[in-house]
Amino acid sequence: MKLAAVLNARVLFSIFGLIGISLSLIASTTPGFFITQLSFFLLGLIVYIVFASIDFRVWTRFTWLFYIVSLLFLFAVFFSPGVRGAHRWIDIGAWQIQPSELIKPFIIIILAGILTNQKNSMLLTSTKGFLLLLPIAILIFKQPDLGNVLVYLSSFIALEIVSGLSWLYILICLVFILLISPVLWFVLEHYQKSRLLAFLNPNLDPMGIGYNALQSIIAIGSGQFFGLGLGRGTQSHLLFLPEYRTDFIFASMGEELGFIGGVLVILFYFVLLSSILQISLRSENNFGRLLCYGIFTQLFTQIFINIGMNLGIMPVTGITLPLISSGGSSIMATFISLGLIASVDSLNRKKPLVIR
Repeated sequence: MKLAAVLNARVLFSIFGLIGISLSLIASTTPGFFITQLSFFLLGLIVYIVFASIDFRVWTRFTWLFYIVSLLFLFAVFFSPGVRGAHRWIDIGAWQIQPSELIKPFIIIILAGILTNQKNSMLLTSTKGFLLLLPIAILIFKQPDLGNVLVYLSSFIALEIVSGLSWLYILICLVFILLISPVLWFVLEHYQKSRLLAFLNPNLDPMGIGYNALQSIIAIGSGQFFGLGLGRGTQSHLLFLPEYRTDFIFASMGEELGFIGGVLVILFYFVLLSSILQISLRSENNFGRLLCYGIFTQLFTQIFINIGMNLGIMPVTGITLPLISSGGSSIMATFISLGLIASVDSLNRKKPLVIR
């Protein structure tokens, strides 16, 4: 009981720590968006409480409903106006939602449910999961949104590994991917190829495709150890740094809060992710265990890719930093995921839930 209480406190501590950093950066770089971001967080906390109060095992009854609705949402984006050549958002009244972000926890529920209720061999079950995920991945790739495709695939692979899929099959898949990787180059969009080339040499086109990566590195470097201070970051305030409150908010943070701020953010993420892992290890329910592993991988992949591209050690791709970047869809999806984790933790502690 004591360990469970500590884990729950650690999760909440890291959540509010990241929220505090996010609101500070938004107030500094985009004051006019502060109330909107605060509203997203307040709504997200309500969603968190709702999902934390519901027995997570209930959701296995709705896996096919989640799957069909997810496909419909992803199809709908292609009938919405494009933004800079991308079809990723749906306008619903005054709201703009990004389905590829919002459906993340529900795809984890679907995959975990399939693996939990397997009636055939592990290989056949894994193939079924892959075939169900494939249309989702293709639709997201066509938006185009390569970053989130990587998040979904990494979560799928992690769930297969912890479910007991033979390493021989995993090795065969990796060798197959390696062999067809030259062919995948021709599947990529032109701008995606350019980003990969710019990652290898950002100075190849410093005012074009390499601009984002270079400006991000400049912003982080200018912050040095203690940072320039909130409200004093020139790269974001003078609009040299693109997407400074979404994809490149870590660079904004590095400029204004310095190395100290970056370490603090990473520490909050470490506390959050390690707590999720410990909750999964304590779970006696296989579905709950897989939910935790899937959500852990999903969050870890997002954090790794986003911080990596801000530091220039990963190719630039459009992906948010959980609980720090602005954007309602990302915030809602993260809080739904964390609410599911809290529900698993409640079952571990034998704590009564509102809906069972």
